Amino acid sequence: MALTQVAAGSLRSAAKRGAAVLTSVLLLAGLAAGAARADDYPSRPVKIVVPFPAGGTADVVPRIVAEWLSHKWGQPIVLENRTGAGGNIGAEFVAKSDPDGYTLLSAPPPPLVINQNLYPQLGFDPTHFVPIVVIGRVPNALVVNPDKIAANSVKDFIAYAQANPGKVTDATQGNGTTSHLTSELFQMMAKVKLQNVPYRGSAPALNDLIAGSVDCMFDNLGVSMQLVKSGKLKLIAVASPQRMASLPDVPTIAETLPGFAASAWYAIVAPQGTPRPIAEKINADVNEALRDPGILKSLANLQAEPVGGTMQATAEYFRQETALWKNVIVSAHVTLD
Repeated sequence: MALTQVAAGSLRSAAKRGAAVLTSVLLLAGLAAGAARADDYPSRPVKIVVPFPAGGTADVVPRIVAEWLSHKWGQPIVLENRTGAGGNIGAEFVAKSDPDGYTLLSAPPPPLVINQNLYPQLGFDPTHFVPIVVIGRVPNALVVNPDKIAANSVKDFIAYAQANPGKVTDATQGNGTTSHLTSELFQMMAKVKLQNVPYRGSAPALNDLIAGSVDCMFDNLGVSMQLVKSGKLKLIAVASPQRMASLPDVPTIAETLPGFAASAWYAIVAPQGTPRPIAEKINADVNEALRDPGILKSLANLQAEPVGGTMQATAEYFRQETALWKNVIVSAHVTLD
């Protein structure tokens, strides 16, 4: 009886050791397969979905990097514009795509860190995306019609707005957009009240700003800079944390309102479940692209500053941006209506 018990115990121990060895083998095989997939990636064309129209900064920035990646990878990269619902349509498409690294999303803040706090329901969870990298960042800027606003500094603009509460008209790209939320953040921190005038994008808003139908706008600098250079608009300050290297004489809003920062940035993310080695390869290659002088020049032409960094830093940046804009949306009672 004792010998039978010993034998049974030995069999159980052997079985456990065998299971442990098998688990280790399978784990190593999985890791090796993941590494192999990354080594072979990409072996066919890659699709990058842009959830905004062609021609805008959100479309041009990923095209700059995609062309460089295509040459490095030896595979075509197809950019597909799937627009609508503040970027949600394209984002949902990618979220439901196969997590194999061959369908990516390149987007500005709305579908990644803003819309979950604006829309009553989304067909995807933005926190489930694999955050790969932020390509570049274009600060918003306070621009005014020089015939309507005499102020030449943020301090003077605040004084004018405080003397005329609710009378200074502020054009935005639409309710819930980064230009609108930047305006709301400014009003909260400067303790002023502007009259929000929503448009369908930057183009019609800037047209009315030039015409004098509205007084000011917190616009993406990459879009409005040419109008500033031509003298049609006046640039008061930029919303970057520090002065821009390309505009060293232009002050930041933060020099008057410490801590103020608001930018439109352009990130690449992948569907949940995308193999980590593939995501890390994309991250490493985009970071390499951002060190290329030609890429840096192309971004500078858009007033975009390269960002890059690790996947972990990208995830943390998303969390910070989500918290920032949620606070603005809740505090200012921002709605889509």
